[in-house]
Amino acid sequence: MTTAQFAHDRLERMRKVMAGHVESGDVPGLVWAVSRGGEIHVEAAGALALGDTAPMRRDSIFRVASLTKPVTAVAAMILVEESRLRLDDPVDRWLPELADRKVLKAIDGQLTDTVPASRPITLRDLLTLRFGVGAIMVYPFAYPVQHAMAEAGIAPSADLYRGSPDAFMKAVGSLPLAHQPGKGWLYHTGLDVAGVLVARAAGQPLSAFMQERIFGPLGMKDTGFHVPAEKVDRLATAYSRDFQSGKLGVYDEAKGGLFARPAIFESGGGGLVSTADDYLAFQRMMLGKGKLGSQRILSRASVELMTSDQLTDEQKASAAMFFNGNSGWGLGMSVALKRDNLFTTPGRFGWDGGYGTSAYADPANDFAGILLSQKLMDSPEAPKHYVDFWTSAYQAIEG
Repeated sequence: MTTAQFAHDRLERMRKVMAGHVESGDVPGLVWAVSRGGEIHVEAAGALALGDTAPMRRDSIFRVASLTKPVTAVAAMILVEESRLRLDDPVDRWLPELADRKVLKAIDGQLTDTVPASRPITLRDLLTLRFGVGAIMVYPFAYPVQHAMAEAGIAPSADLYRGSPDAFMKAVGSLPLAHQPGKGWLYHTGLDVAGVLVARAAGQPLSAFMQERIFGPLGMKDTGFHVPAEKVDRLATAYSRDFQSGKLGVYDEAKGGLFARPAIFESGGGGLVSTADDYLAFQRMMLGKGKLGSQRILSRASVELMTSDQLTDEQKASAAMFFNGNSGWGLGMSVALKRDNLFTTPGRFGWDGGYGTSAYADPANDFAGILLSQKLMDSPEAPKHYVDFWTSAYQAIEG
């Protein structure tokens, strides 16, 4: 006899709570999924767009933003396992733009007030976001390096880089590092650089490598860096909230929008689109220590390394808004370190996406969940529908 993995009356409670966020006008639509012990539940509520009669469906496609980061890290680790890349080798061979770096003497210093880097940048630096370029959380911009990143078009934001990979690397290479390689933690840019590294080392576009080595084997048929014309009617319109009026405005249309055409820059930090079932397959592979069904993507050793905290206490403290005192960062993803909420079981790993997505897997409970919405985050704090989804998911776990 199969034991139920979820309490079904509590799954109904979750459905009502999530549907309530749509009914209140907080979000136009949602798709959410939970998986445990082979039992999977996927539900949808609302519409693909405001004022649209087309409903959200199980196979609706979303811009998953930073949920791309763990996928890029897996792609990099595939190359590490094949000895085509090494975690602690300099990346200069593949990314000459990052050779012979200069480092700011002070974060608020002039761009010319630098010292030489103490050592070359490595793949480990990129995957742990410790290579020295990324989001400096001071707003409005106050430091010369922040303004320089904005002028170069590579300041981390909801607007993904739209130039070529070579132009992106030229822009990154034109800037001094904000800290010595491996010493600090700055969000986002390292995974975009890692995506370029994977493409160059593999000798093919990042999308082609991911399709061949991850998406194809896992059956992730709707995941990629753009939505083909024949699928665009399943793509949710993306919205952002106007701070003055409080109303939602279109950030990116489905038809004719930024993701309805092939990307020039395939952002390893935030460029993928996916569905609930597709991304759940990726999470279940990670829960399976690199294997889903008969398909092995990574070794157990790689997954255990990726989902282990790599940061010092000092690095976590300097980025408190990202770690909240209860988590750290592995290779391409967050890792929970202590339980201070229903859903922060130690060892739980995953991340949130700024376009309105959240996905985590929990080895202790053999559990994975994903929430897909189309409203951009407007604060570092988790939106209420994120908190309610994870609370509802964990209260529904049986046994």
